[in-house]
Amino acid sequence: MQFPESWLRSFCNPDLSTQQLADLLTMAGLEVEELEPVAPAFTGVVVGHVLSVAKHPDADRLNVCQVDAGTGAVLQIVCGAPNVRPGIKVPCATVGAELPPGADGKPFKIKLGKLRGVESQGMLCSARELGVSEESNGLHILADDAPIGQNIREHLRLDDTLFTLKLTPNLAHCLSVAGIAREVSALTGAPLTLPTIEPVVPAIDATLPVSVQASDLCGRFAGRVIQGVNPQARTPDWMVERLARCGQRSVSPLVDISNYVMFELGQPSHVFDLDKIHGGLNVRWGRAGEELKLLNGTTITLDEQVGVIADDNQVESLAGIMGGDATAVGDDTRNVYLEAAFWWPKAIAGRARRYNFSTDASHRFERGVDAEPVARYLERITRLIIEICGGQAGPLNDQIVQQPERKPVTLRLSRAQRVIGMPVTLAECETVFQRLGLSFTTAQVDGDTHLTVTPPSWRFDLQIEEDLIEEVVRVIGFDKLPQRAPKAPVVSEVRPEARRSLYAVRRSVAARGYQEAITFSFVEARWEADFAGNTQPIGVLNPIASPLAVMRSTLIGSLVEVLKTNLARKAERVRIFEVGRVFKRDASVVDSDQTVGGFDQPVRVSALAYGPADALQWGSASRAVDFFDVKGDVEALLAPRQPRFVAFEHPAFHPGRCAQVIVDGRAVGVIGELHPKWRQAYDLPQAPVLFELDAEVLTQRVVPVFTSVPKMQSVYRDLALVVNDSTAHDALITAITQAQTEGLVRGARLFDIYKPKTPVAGMADNERSLAVRVELRDDEQTLTDDRIDAAMKAVLASLADGVGARVRA
Repeated sequence: MQFPESWLRSFCNPDLSTQQLADLLTMAGLEVEELEPVAPAFTGVVVGHVLSVAKHPDADRLNVCQVDAGTGAVLQIVCGAPNVRPGIKVPCATVGAELPPGADGKPFKIKLGKLRGVESQGMLCSARELGVSEESNGLHILADDAPIGQNIREHLRLDDTLFTLKLTPNLAHCLSVAGIAREVSALTGAPLTLPTIEPVVPAIDATLPVSVQASDLCGRFAGRVIQGVNPQARTPDWMVERLARCGQRSVSPLVDISNYVMFELGQPSHVFDLDKIHGGLNVRWGRAGEELKLLNGTTITLDEQVGVIADDNQVESLAGIMGGDATAVGDDTRNVYLEAAFWWPKAIAGRARRYNFSTDASHRFERGVDAEPVARYLERITRLIIEICGGQAGPLNDQIVQQPERKPVTLRLSRAQRVIGMPVTLAECETVFQRLGLSFTTAQVDGDTHLTVTPPSWRFDLQIEEDLIEEVVRVIGFDKLPQRAPKAPVVSEVRPEARRSLYAVRRSVAARGYQEAITFSFVEARWEADFAGNTQPIGVLNPIASPLAVMRSTLIGSLVEVLKTNLARKAERVRIFEVGRVFKRDASVVDSDQTVGGFDQPVRVSALAYGPADALQWGSASRAVDFFDVKGDVEALLAPRQPRFVAFEHPAFHPGRCAQVIVDGRAVGVIGELHPKWRQAYDLPQAPVLFELDAEVLTQRVVPVFTSVPKMQSVYRDLALVVNDSTAHDALITAITQAQTEGLVRGARLFDIYKPKTPVAGMADNERSLAVRVELRDDEQTLTDDRIDAAMKAVLASLADGVGARVRA
């Protein structure tokens, strides 16, 4: 919300400086995001009257002007502006003036000089040269009644400040200058002076039939016919100035007046070309397949979730959002229909975003617009149209269908004191409510004072007791709160040694060479189908963009999209990870303080590796990252626990290069190389390797336990085993460690694989030879040959039974 300080002070002018006023608004919850002067500092510029213009004798594009600047003498000024002509009044910088800094950052000083041999005693200025506007179409021509010699800053009211407020959605009543003035008056006690609105006496009997067919869309609809308007009339300079300082450019007088009252009083409105309306107007919900060309030139397709204003032939306006092109006012408009309404916030919220745009009207209506003064504000618009564009107004047609109901809210004085943290009196609360225009009653209930407030029509945000407590403390002033140290002991929560924070998990992943990415929780439906096999993802009711329409159940799609972004920027080696929630349907989840019934929201840690395994170096030959590189990263993150990797099939991964991660007998994640069809579908030069783990298992860690150094030496035996090609490493090691050896087997490691290229006696074509080193140890006594031989026989028996292995001959 942007507005000029001068407009605000015309309604409420407290005895505060600009900065003090900004601080007051910020501390009251209306954050002042920026203060900007209307124009930069400059001096010596006055209103000048061009008396005559003659061609420069030595330059085709220059003119020699005689200018009256109120100095008592006519000035000769050389000017190159294309729009200079006798009789106009323009800003004139006299000798000694300082204009705003140019590209070099230094003020531009006007000196007596010569241009092509002709003396110039000043400079005629454009709006851009004064820093008033970025556009420059020649000289800034002033009004004919501008006083000659008057300081231009005074004439154009340039000693003004633009306030930019960052308003939260609950402050809909502050989306107008009058609404902010009401707040300033309540905060300071300064008198509030709002525009006087006198009803316009109808001069004609013309009306337009209007039927409100959807009470859940429109609660109140007011309109009137105005005939004989002049759409080519000139919008007054004061209105153009105020609109420009609110960030709104001037379009035409009819549109400008509508916009002006919206910024002034907070009531959006729309002006229809009456002669382009077929029959009457119908306020209803849209119908599937209907189309509407909007004022911005976009043609949209409607459905039953969007409100419209239609005539007997077609849809003419998107209710509460934007008018249609078919009934737009133009230079040939003579008769108009003026409309102002109350649209229910729920009926407008999110509708504009569905079509990828937003308007000032929808921004206000979806937060809540006061329904009470709709007809009175329409009278204000009517009066301005007649004064500026002329015409005759018909009777006001005001249909009240269903007004918002304001339910009383009770404030308990004792609770207000506890929440605020200081002794607030009944008199202070009553004063606050009176200043805010809140009607209330006081009663004693069980020894406590209760103030029951009936919120006014413009306050949509007063719904619970805490809202009233907030009003009390912000009007009294947060700076009045006493500064007291907390009495309760402050004890930090000590995290158990067996757990680590997600921050520590992030540091661990980053230490492996990955960089963190942060992406949206809502993703494309295609990603869910491709990477999770999820054909029924959780939909988003009001997506910020049409592609991002579902909640993610995996982080893989987001990382692939980040990879594509990096590859588009010529990155050759990419290591990224993300820690975030995923969202899945789960009927077993019930509602609680931290959960939503029917939906599971676990935190996942996912990472992606792409490109060379190592950064650019000279020590070894370059190779692409593979499954085992990323597997090593997973093992390092889970250490000292030893995960198992079991062959697995996953929609996102290569069917032969994917494994499920098992920790303590529980599946905690998946790792694999991206499926070839997705590598091709997403235009990736090579397949990345990814993993996704439950964050819960990574935040757990094994607490170290003291173990004495073994007193006895280990004994090692090497086995050359013949196994089938399909035998998995995990099954082989499990068969060895689970052999009945009275606990003598302490470990086993595969150190060689032999697959003959030509047939070898004793080995079939579908077999291979594996060399395994087995570690044996007894912590109490030295192993004897008999015990070692017995243990190895048990190991071989277990291998034969478990995986069909035999000793190679």
